[in-house]
Amino acid sequence: MGKRITSILFLSAAVVAVSLTSTSVEAKKYGMAGCGLGSQVIKTNDTMQIFAATTNGIAYNQTIGITIGTSNCTADGVVKQDKVQELFVTMNYDSLGQEMASGKGEKLESLGNLLGCSNDSISRFGQVTKENYAKLITEDSTPASLLSAVKSEVKSDKILAKSCSQI
Repeated sequence: MGKRITSILFLSAAVVAVSLTSTSVEAKKYGMAGCGLGSQVIKTNDTMQIFAATTNGIAYNQTIGITIGTSNCTADGVVKQDKVQELFVTMNYDSLGQEMASGKGEKLESLGNLLGCSNDSISRFGQVTKENYAKLITEDSTPASLLSAVKSEVKSDKILAKSCSQI
């Protein structure tokens, strides 16, 4: 009995979600259920969209798709580039500190890419973070303050200021 009520509630919620979807969503490359795995599996734009919405709800993939721009979701989703950078620094704060001290590493290179640095300037990015490590990482550093300090150093470096487009 409890599973049936849960199923009915879930289905009702999916119907409400689909019915509240704006018509401007239909102009995209997905149907009324929005982007996500459901939009890739179920292409028709009729009552089958309820199953697309259910697929998105069960798999929790729509949020990830919106965040990183996959599964028919646009790259300019809810999370803008600044937020992606901030989230990345927050998730990799300790590793970034270690890699900044040495001036190289996979996560440091990824941060450079998130800041829009060209492949040619990634080694310069590592060099700048190594040279300015004491200014970037302090006792009071937080992920947000670290990102701000890194962006400030990138802006003040003549080479990086020209080759990093997301600062």
